Amino acid sequence: MKILGIDFGLTNFGLSFTEGRLVEPFGQLKIKLLSEALDQLESICRKNKIKKIVIGLPGGKLKNTVVGFSRQLEQRTSLPVIFQPEEFSSKEAVEKMVEINKPLKKRQQQEHMVAACIILQKYLDEQT
Repeated sequence: MKILGIDFGLTNFGLSFTEGRLVEPFGQLKIKLLSEALDQLESICRKNKIKKIVIGLPGGKLKNTVVGFSRQLEQRTSLPVIFQPEEFSSKEAVEKMVEINKPLKKRQQQEHMVAACIILQKYLDEQT
C-alpha cells in the first residue's frame, strides 16, 4: 500500500513515501496559502496512487490548524488521514543530518522532508 507522510508547516511541507517498510524522502512543498498545499497534495496523491496519508500531529497552538487542514485533505482526496504524534521530529531530523555531517544549508533545505520520513517511519514501526 502506498502511504504519503507529511510534516506540516505553515510555509513548508515535508513529504515522505513508502510502499512497504522502507520510507523514502519525497520532497518539500513551499507554499504561501494552505489552499495551495491542498491542491498540490491532491495532485500528488492522485498521480502516485496514494492509498493513505500519515500527517504529523504537533502539540500546542498548531494542533488545531493541522486537524482542520487534515479534514479538508481527507475530503479532497477521499483518503484516510492518520495522525502520528510528532513531538521533536524536526529536532530529531536536524540531529540525524548533523550526525552525517550534512552542511547547514542542506539541513535547512531538507529538515521538513527528513522530519516527514521520521513521522512515517514511527507510524510504520507502531503498526508491527
